[in-house]
Amino acid sequence: MINPCAPRLPDEIIRRAKNLNVPLLLDGVKAAKIDIPNGGCMDMHINAVDRSMCVVGTALTVETDNGDNFPIHVASYSFEAEGYVMVIDGKGYEGRAYFGDLIMGACQAVGFEGMVIDGCTRDRDGNIELGFPVYSRGFMPRGPIKKDEGNINTPIICGGVKVEPGDLVVGDSDGVCVIPREYIETVLEEAEKKQAYEDKRNATIAAYRRAKARGDELPQLAPQWVLDMMK
Repeated sequence: MINPCAPRLPDEIIRRAKNLNVPLLLDGVKAAKIDIPNGGCMDMHINAVDRSMCVVGTALTVETDNGDNFPIHVASYSFEAEGYVMVIDGKGYEGRAYFGDLIMGACQAVGFEGMVIDGCTRDRDGNIELGFPVYSRGFMPRGPIKKDEGNINTPIICGGVKVEPGDLVVGDSDGVCVIPREYIETVLEEAEKKQAYEDKRNATIAAYRRAKARGDELPQLAPQWVLDMMK
């Protein structure tokens, strides 16, 4: 089944998400008390090919299996890709790489922001040279097969997380999270609050270091909530 892409997320949403990171967004999910599988966090085995890679965009979903990359080819060339992250449910298959740097280069050329796959990739050095964000379960040099159409722009499970076309996808050196479209505004607001809290905590820690270096009276370092819980 091949469906049209969901609308791209607004530029303002993407801008705000880029100012955060995956841990902050997941803290936002927790603070908002949103009940989604794994809190929107993909499992620990899905990581960036290179830790410097970051990606933010709108989900375009692909479902395939057994190392079959024909659906990935179809998705690569069938849509206006600007602003989308291709998220692929490869069923965790590790016997073949689903794609290498040729597909990566093509996806980069047509405008995809990056790719996330619950499965393996190859051509790691070529991927790093491209500077194109790719998140995968690992590396397997054995090549893919080309057989079935699969499903494109349907609900999938990737890394233990349900992904709907149009969801917010964010990846960085810590991993990947997916925020359902209907909860994005709430999660961003909570994540921005947590970011402000962390900024204040960092300022407190810096002040403590300065006071310690000067031999001055030390300010309170422990957060108030820790002191309250210790009573």
